[in-house]
Amino acid sequence: MDSPEIVEVEASRVSCDGEGGALGHPRVYLNMGDAGFVECPYCDRRFTLKPGAQLDPHGH
Repeated sequence: MDSPEIVEVEASRVSCDGEGGALGHPRVYLNMGDAGFVECPYCDRRFTLKPGAQLDPHGH
């Protein structure tokens, strides 16, 4: 089994649609909260903050 994809981002709020076009999943918006990462409940893709990026306490 392949490991889930890890995507480094600069914002604590992200969206994921599975990047599969018609084979993806519904677009969901995810907020990291204080964790510095969040995983998509559909495809398990993990979004992490890039080094030096700041968590936005308001999720913007």
